[in-house]
Amino acid sequence: MDAQRRGRGDQIDPADQWVLNPNTGEYELRLTPSGAQSPVSGTRGSTPPTRAGGARTDVPPQRRRRGAPEEPPPGRRGGRRPVQRKPKKAKKALVWTGGTMAFVLVGVGAAGYFYLQHLEGNVTTTDVGSAGASNFSKDEAFSILIIGTDKRTGEGNEGYGDKGSSGHADTTILLHVAKDRSNATALSIPRDLIVNIPDCPTKLEDGSEKIVPGQQGVRFNRSLGEGGRDPGCTMRTVKENTGIQVDHFMMADFNAVKTLTTAVDGVDVCVEKPVNDKESKLVLPAGPSKVEGEQALAFVRTRKSFGNSGDLDRIKVQQQFLGSLMRKMSSGDTLTSPSKLLKLAEAATKALTVDQAIGSVGTLKDVALELKKVPTKNISFATVPVVDNPAERVKATVVLDQSKAPQVFDMIRNDVSFTAVKEQKKKEKDAEAARLKGTKAPASEVRVRILNGGAVAGSAQKTLQYLQVEEGVTKSENGGNAPAELARTTLEYGPDEADQARRLADIMGLSGSALKPGESVTNSQGLPAMTLTLGKDFKGAGVKLDAPVEAADVEKSTADKVKCAS
Repeated sequence: MDAQRRGRGDQIDPADQWVLNPNTGEYELRLTPSGAQSPVSGTRGSTPPTRAGGARTDVPPQRRRRGAPEEPPPGRRGGRRPVQRKPKKAKKALVWTGGTMAFVLVGVGAAGYFYLQHLEGNVTTTDVGSAGASNFSKDEAFSILIIGTDKRTGEGNEGYGDKGSSGHADTTILLHVAKDRSNATALSIPRDLIVNIPDCPTKLEDGSEKIVPGQQGVRFNRSLGEGGRDPGCTMRTVKENTGIQVDHFMMADFNAVKTLTTAVDGVDVCVEKPVNDKESKLVLPAGPSKVEGEQALAFVRTRKSFGNSGDLDRIKVQQQFLGSLMRKMSSGDTLTSPSKLLKLAEAATKALTVDQAIGSVGTLKDVALELKKVPTKNISFATVPVVDNPAERVKATVVLDQSKAPQVFDMIRNDVSFTAVKEQKKKEKDAEAARLKGTKAPASEVRVRILNGGAVAGSAQKTLQYLQVEEGVTKSENGGNAPAELARTTLEYGPDEADQARRLADIMGLSGSALKPGESVTNSQGLPAMTLTLGKDFKGAGVKLDAPVEAADVEKSTADKVKCAS
């Protein structure tokens, strides 16, 4: 793994650096616990000043060694330069789930983005090459693979994970955010899922590249760590087995669960029965409780006390925990507390490893702000549909449930929410419905060119035959392939063709959203015509497209609901 690591020398607690002055309403920089505060120029929430070229002028000094003389205040420094410590080697290990990293950035983006310039120095990046996107787009849907490993690391974590292991993908969540930010899906991938791992180009520490050979029919958790496989290999494995393109990844170490939950003063959880787990040392009464630090880590790693003591039941508990953590981080108590926000951000970024495309401070801020646009009630948690491996007598692994999994993957690729999004844009919905209302032209007067924009080969010709022979749309013609593929079928029409569009929509089963008011094209007879582009959702000539899309039959939850683990 070719990770570029940045220094993480001991620093003053960020909560002691930035404070909100109630008299001025401005954030102020406290250089030392006893030193005077220095107001930040500009209005409340403004970005600290920079030197020419972008260098920060307000970066706090390194914490001095115990017993060393105190540094002179700014403006009175002598010739002595502050002691510079060598940066500590960044940790490669990752936590049970890095999902907390994505969600904590939401809080940072909401009220403390000015501090991200400092936090950038905490972040570790890994070059995954072509496995992910080359940049982050604020105008497109995006998928982030959140990875947690079982590698032991960090003080106090000796009792967790696989001692001596290079780390496997112990817990993995694919977070997909819809293009319009109306919804997001956090899809858990079981570590014991049998998959095919493709050949993985991997960057080595010396800058060279090697190909780690793929494997067929092995556990998903082997896509990371084994044979030198990096997070890019886990991303490629997800694409290989689900068809979903992964754009970025995030990982974090064990300490993140401890420090993050402590930073927000604990996370609320709920269990249906009392828990006294000897292995994880988790002890909780029935009903609601608050966990933080070591107890929070025990909660998300406990297996024997929930369900059938398997990994799938542990996944459900982790999803409930993440939902609770998200609610806590987006609560007014957290977002209005500069101290909590800074401690939270500091803890998160020190544990964070990401791909190079999102490793800059500006991009991390953009990711945070885009995530914040999604209401928590529209963030769904689900697990890849699986069944027991039929090849095993003693059930230890699982395989994809082919009756359900393809629909789940298709919904994610097409930005379809796993739960009904109640608060849709009413004006847009009304406008779409209105396009279907009104007079309909006779089928014989409908002029349309049919293009294939992602449907099965030959679909345009078969649709042409169906419209002409079965429906009497004789003024139709095959326009060949569309310039680009579309996920969904569309019908574009000119201002004077609305009645024709309504007739064709009725015949084809097109929804109001498929009708696109626009411009006419000229057909082979030199007359204006509509353009019907058959997308990937096309079901075949004569098969209507307006059958309602139903949520996949998978167990799911949302981030705004409190649920007790059982």
